Amino acid sequence: MTDPTSGPVPVDQHARVVVIGAGQAGLSVAYHLRRLGLEPASDLVVLDRAPGTGGAWQFRWEALRLGWAHRVHDLPGMPEMGLRFEDADRGRPARDVVGEYYRRYEEHHELRVRRPVAVTAVTRVEGGLQVSVRSADGHQQQIVAEAVVNASGTWGTPFVPWYPGRDTFTGRQVDTTEYRAASEFAGQDVVVVGGGTSAIGFLLELDGVARSTRWFTRRPMVWSDGSALDVESAVAAVAEQDRAARAGEVLPSIVSGTGVPVSRRIQQGLDHGVLHDEPMFAAVEPGGVLTRDGEHVHADAIIWATGFRADLRHLAPLHLRTEHGGVAVVDGQSVDEPRLFLAGYGPQASTIGANRAGRRTARQVMAVLASD
Repeated sequence: MTDPTSGPVPVDQHARVVVIGAGQAGLSVAYHLRRLGLEPASDLVVLDRAPGTGGAWQFRWEALRLGWAHRVHDLPGMPEMGLRFEDADRGRPARDVVGEYYRRYEEHHELRVRRPVAVTAVTRVEGGLQVSVRSADGHQQQIVAEAVVNASGTWGTPFVPWYPGRDTFTGRQVDTTEYRAASEFAGQDVVVVGGGTSAIGFLLELDGVARSTRWFTRRPMVWSDGSALDVESAVAAVAEQDRAARAGEVLPSIVSGTGVPVSRRIQQGLDHGVLHDEPMFAAVEPGGVLTRDGEHVHADAIIWATGFRADLRHLAPLHLRTEHGGVAVVDGQSVDEPRLFLAGYGPQASTIGANRAGRRTARQVMAVLASD
């Protein structure tokens, strides 16, 4: 498990803990580590690749509003600042609201997040883990930490499944991270693929803008009661995430185990026939898709709202991937590298799950520091 590099390692900084990522999970852990006595920027270094605050929310499309299908839970320590997402202006773009709240949060708690920087690799060295960092101007740095908390999320690794003929399509193909506005598809026939909240949001926005939309999902949609997704109450879905993480398997979709709550806006889409899912098509053709019943569906564009995979590419030097394609993680801690913690991974993937796990992860990190 330990394979320290031979020879001296040029190090620019030593820290007790490095947190990779300043989204919901990373900020939650950083907040609790600070409360447990670590000093930001020296003992505790928080790195973020994004240019601004807000985690992945800063990259979401302009029309998305809080409460449509997505929910953001308050960060620990946010209510004491007088901030609650339930009270936020829902007329503003969600990316602007979350970005502003996170900025105020980081400043209030003096977390001193370093951005934008890219973590290119995490490797084992004598005395801990070395985090290789590249800044926007290309400057390279090496930080050696006693423990690393990876909270890099999923936004950087959208998943687009392969289907026969996908590469022959002559129209436009975009994934969730590339979608900007419905106006880009005005007057077009659009196929939307995926059974999550992003696909639903795209369909609702395209209604009345695109000439037509068709929605294809791998599984039949399951609609749940209520207007907000409470992943923590979906015990079976969270348990399945935990089982997969412990076994080192690729993590399943949470929505597939919980169903999608029916907000007022979604109910309107169901009533008007905008949200009518069909079984996944059999193939992609140059001018559209071919259904399993043999119908050719013309498409000018295909939007792949097919989810994400955990962005763990920078952890590759640690060789943590199992034969099942995932990383073995128990209670947020890597099985094969106990100095590494994965926040917001597996059963912690929901925003409320990341919050609740932040305190526990921080305490586990402090236990590792105390044992050295």
